Amino acid sequence: MQGLFFEDDTGARYILRFIVLMIGLWTAWRTGKAVAESWKDYPMVIGYVLLLGVLLRFLHFSLFQGPFLSLGFYALDVVLLLIVATAGFRHRRTRQMVENYYWLYEKSSAFSWHKKN
Repeated sequence: MQGLFFEDDTGARYILRFIVLMIGLWTAWRTGKAVAESWKDYPMVIGYVLLLGVLLRFLHFSLFQGPFLSLGFYALDVVLLLIVATAGFRHRRTRQMVENYYWLYEKSSAFSWHKKN
């Protein structure tokens, strides 16, 4: 088969891999944020990220002929997605706590809050 965009598609494959990675990371951020917005606990984020890792493995398998049933690559995907989803969860939860309980909490960083003195 000829290249997807050009005769030699190695450059285009790197661009597509980068786009797929960015879509996966953005989805993980939005997943963490959505769980926080629904006032669910953090273990729900872990469950969703495990499913999202399977989806990302499938995309790499179907688009780039990568291994689908590779525990190492799946673990790497899940770790990256979990870092980003946790950041999205903590960022949104901090905003919720500070905005909804403004008399009780104040923001100490983008990912944490503490009681007012």
